Amino acid sequence: MTARDRLVVIGLGVLAVLAAVFLLLVAPERKQASSLVGQLATERAQLASAEGAAASARAAEAQYPAAYASIVGLGKAVPPSREEPALLYQLAQATNQKNVEFEAVTSTAAGAGGSGAATAAFTAMPFTFVFNGSFSNLQHLFESVDGYVVSQNAGNLLVSGRLLTIQSVSLAPTVGAQRKGGAHGAQLTGTITASAYVLPLAQGLTAGATAATPAGSAPAAAAATPSSPAAPAVVRVAP
Repeated sequence: MTARDRLVVIGLGVLAVLAAVFLLLVAPERKQASSLVGQLATERAQLASAEGAAASARAAEAQYPAAYASIVGLGKAVPPSREEPALLYQLAQATNQKNVEFEAVTSTAAGAGGSGAATAAFTAMPFTFVFNGSFSNLQHLFESVDGYVVSQNAGNLLVSGRLLTIQSVSLAPTVGAQRKGGAHGAQLTGTITASAYVLPLAQGLTAGATAATPAGSAPAAAAATPSSPAAPAVVRVAP
């Protein structure tokens, strides 16, 4: 074997050793590095998704008090029971502000425990309210009661206190010699025929949630008492 042949054999041996080293050591490492790059890209995508979810959760947490207050307002507007004391208190407050006497209230629901007429998802509770006062004061009272529900764009209703729909309003001379009038003019009797609404028995707005935690033992909508303030609530009207 010549020197040239020996050099060729040695070169081939070196190449074989390098190939073996590449196959045994370098190639697996490169494959593992490629796999790690793919995993890193996946982890980065998951991290970005988690950060987005965390940002959404923080935004939802910041909006929770206002959303909860709105739900409680809806519970006052359409409670799960008749809540007549709260409704009468609301009207009594309006009459005191307008110098009007709250004469009487009559419920036209059938029976003492009557549930009224079902309207869509709500149950309508018809009432007749009778007031005594001057023409000017009664007019202001009617405007105040009518302002409990304000129609907005996109089919929304802004409700203050109890949701009421007014079917009719009438004025008539007050019966009785004791109603002689006064500084504000002759006394009149004003009658409002309206309907309040309650939720179906199986429904509740808050499902036991409270302002401190989503889970609770009693629906917050039941907190509508005569001393509760009439917070505005937005009710969407189905088309």
